[in-house]
Amino acid sequence: MQIANSKIEELREMLLTPQNIVILSHTNPDGDAIGSSLAWAEVLKSNGHNVSCIVPNRFPYYLDFMPNSDSILMYKGDIGGRTNNAVRSADIIFCLDFHTMSRLDGLSDVIEENQHAKRVLIDHHLDPMEDFDLMISYPEASSTCYLMALIIEKLYGVESITKSMAENLFVGMMTDTGNFAFSTITPDLFRVVSILVNTGIHVPTIHNNVYNSFSEGRARLFGYVINRKMKIFHNGTVAHMSLTSEEMKRFWFQQGDSEGFVNYPLTIKKMKISAMFTEHNDFIRVSLRSRGDIDVNVFAQRYFNGGGHKNAAGGKSFMSMDDTLKHFEESIKEYSREGNI
Repeated sequence: MQIANSKIEELREMLLTPQNIVILSHTNPDGDAIGSSLAWAEVLKSNGHNVSCIVPNRFPYYLDFMPNSDSILMYKGDIGGRTNNAVRSADIIFCLDFHTMSRLDGLSDVIEENQHAKRVLIDHHLDPMEDFDLMISYPEASSTCYLMALIIEKLYGVESITKSMAENLFVGMMTDTGNFAFSTITPDLFRVVSILVNTGIHVPTIHNNVYNSFSEGRARLFGYVINRKMKIFHNGTVAHMSLTSEEMKRFWFQQGDSEGFVNYPLTIKKMKISAMFTEHNDFIRVSLRSRGDIDVNVFAQRYFNGGGHKNAAGGKSFMSMDDTLKHFEESIKEYSREGNI
């Protein structure tokens, strides 16, 4: 995959002189969001820019090992207002791994207060929904970290990629490709991975930190969800699981504990679509996964005001959990009648 040279040159022009820069990523940030933000922040700082990384809320505890993750500012609970001050004084705002400001929740209001900053999108989700001064948006890319590696390579050369940057970028590439198993992988992705490995990162340790560092509560929660909360229907081709706030409290839930649950039903041979519903204060988070040609991005847009990728998407429901599950099952019937399943 090639990023247009015109976009790289426009970005280069923006960064010719030191700037106040804010790097933003989405609510419930994952490995790709954190990895791309940290790597981009490091290379920008090394080139003389003043950089702040901001996320709307806490990222999963098992990503705490990522180099420089303790420098990330969290908007939620920011009593001192450091995030607000950084956004208001920014010359450039980079939006990484999301395609609409609604993914920032309350932080989007703060961004609107700064009308002089240039806004740059670096993302791989379908159909960007906002106006940006520069959009580096490639839905065919397997991850934002992969895009970021290509950008850094073109702007500063592969020799600028440090071991810490490589570790952060690898986390995003690994997690957003299902440990390099999804259909979005390409020969060039592995070329980039080889560059990262050559910096001296230890892949087994990174893998272990991401996938084998959960709490006991998370392990017990996973067993409960699969045994008690997984419903399979539509002739064994669709499954959904759900977690209420009360259930999450019962298993000492921490941010990120349900990450990956939605993928598990797809290990069943006939399964085509899997959905996970988790209850939050004023809405239910919807996570969708699919196999092959079944487009859950379109499904999420139509039925849950969401979106994402063809085989991985999400949205929100503002109904009760029971009504949300009923809505999902009825929507599956309708979607199926149209020949989409």
